[in-house]
Amino acid sequence: MTTAKIGSLLALRVWGDYACFTRPELKVERVSYPVMTPSAARGVLEAIFWHPQMRWQVEEIWVLKPIRYYSILRNEVTKRADTSRAIVADRPDTRAQRHTLALRDVDYLIRARVELLPGVDHHIAKYQHQFRRRLQRGQCFTTPYFGCREFSVAGFSPARGDERRLLIQQSGQLGPMLLDLNYYADCSGRGEPIFFPAALNGGILRYPRRPIKEGLDAATEPRLLHPSRLQPRAQTIHRGQSALRD
Repeated sequence: MTTAKIGSLLALRVWGDYACFTRPELKVERVSYPVMTPSAARGVLEAIFWHPQMRWQVEEIWVLKPIRYYSILRNEVTKRADTSRAIVADRPDTRAQRHTLALRDVDYLIRARVELLPGVDHHIAKYQHQFRRRLQRGQCFTTPYFGCREFSVAGFSPARGDERRLLIQQSGQLGPMLLDLNYYADCSGRGEPIFFPAALNGGILRYPRRPIKEGLDAATEPRLLHPSRLQPRAQTIHRGQSALRD
């Protein structure tokens, strides 16, 4: 294993009207985690700046607004898209009403580092400066979103310096949360999900680090939590009362 070059901590503030970070335990009806997941945070960072010689290592998420839920009932297509013919969404046999328990009025601070992949000789400051420039200008390759594409990020900016004062004072166990996908080394695109026991501590969710390996082998890679251990569970957020639900 080659040791990756790790950069200094970078901070990005993102906010929006709605978000849905779906829990994998619930199969049909979408229920969001109360906090942004590592994969969703990486998706936001990669929408702003991505390069094939690096990857993002998300370390912390700061929750800057109270956790509030929002219930949505909508029609969804029940079949996958077929390239040979179009799916008509208003046919009763191709649609279903499904419920989504999403988040509303979200505001997060993402703290992450740039990690160079093995074999890359460029200085890591090159990638950090590119990210900072794009962040200052409000540039992005694709529109970042909160979990689902229909919940676009309303705005993003560098850290403003007042985030610690805005932290919500909530703590609690969030259950197993997706950390990463452990792809097989056969280039088939298949892999195994890796979970970790997530916990909110004073409004901050910290993620465990993932090593960079060449020729990842999911059969021998140690797992933080095996997917078979996922069980539906109630979310416990302590602040004298439960999270608000609208």
